[in-house]
Amino acid sequence: MLALLEYLGGANMVALLGCLGGVVLGLAARLGRFCTLGAIEDLLYGGSDLRMRMWGIAIGTAVLGSFTLIASGYLEPEASFYYSIRWMPLASVLGGLMFGYGMALSGNCGYGAIARLGGGDLRSFVIVLVMGVSTYVVLAGPLAPLRNWAFPQIEVTSAVPPSIAHQLGAWTGVAPAFVGLAIGALILIGALASREMLREPKSIFWAVAVGLAVVSGWAGSQWVSSNSFSATPLVSHSFSAPVGESILWAMNGSVRPLSFAVGSVAGVWLGAFIGSMIRGHFRWEACEDPRELRRQIVGAMIMGAGAILAIGCTVGQGITAFSLLAISAPVTFLAIFAGAAIGLRQLIEGFQPAE
Repeated sequence: MLALLEYLGGANMVALLGCLGGVVLGLAARLGRFCTLGAIEDLLYGGSDLRMRMWGIAIGTAVLGSFTLIASGYLEPEASFYYSIRWMPLASVLGGLMFGYGMALSGNCGYGAIARLGGGDLRSFVIVLVMGVSTYVVLAGPLAPLRNWAFPQIEVTSAVPPSIAHQLGAWTGVAPAFVGLAIGALILIGALASREMLREPKSIFWAVAVGLAVVSGWAGSQWVSSNSFSATPLVSHSFSAPVGESILWAMNGSVRPLSFAVGSVAGVWLGAFIGSMIRGHFRWEACEDPRELRRQIVGAMIMGAGAILAIGCTVGQGITAFSLLAISAPVTFLAIFAGAAIGLRQLIEGFQPAE
């Protein structure tokens, strides 16, 4: 591995690791039906909590894996973005609501749109492009000054990072790693506590695979950072700003190095393409209704802006930040759920009062 790192360089190596994890995530979306909006819709309107429990399994697996690395000394979470930036509750709630509502309007989150694009859905191509541009409009474009004024990202200066495990550890005197392992185990046990879930080993397998893909991102980027002379950030999978970063790399890659984010996005597309070919589901699809396309474009715009405010998406906050038990993760995830519920009600039932 060290020889490969020396040959490729830090940026290319971390992009390769991101791509490998992304392939697993893409396969999980196509073969395991791992989907945030689908899970919420099943729970609210389909009478099934199976796919929502898959999210619980993925989160529990990611928490257990990440805190195992922390306890072993192989992961230094203080270097991650989620531990180094002070938590902003209003940004998490507002951004999460915007993201969830936009996700319902567009019919997919960023991760889901990339996965559907891998199956030949050209509508998702539009969603990916619009969302990617929208993230950078708020992150570094014309709306960036307004965002910085309303929600300034302030570095953490206290000894205790914005982490549930570290906060509880400081309060109880128990090592944060062991607090994290206990919480991860409880989440996993709770998600598995269903006869329907236990009868679906395939769903359990893909949910665990998603959690391990996130853990592999932390482990891989930490390893490259520790063994490479080039500065590489400690990151794992997310599909909001990385989508915009991938668009920028596609336009000026000759002067812009590869990154984990670009590799991750490409990996999800590749994994989804392979999965759709395995299942025989690959087919070109386009939008025949201009009104539907308009709704999806507006949803993607709202979703991209919300993801930047919340500092993550369904994967970035819902699993990756959750894997480190960042305080922002459960708050943002609940806000995304609420925003999606509002959007789905508007689409399915309308906002007319019940008779």
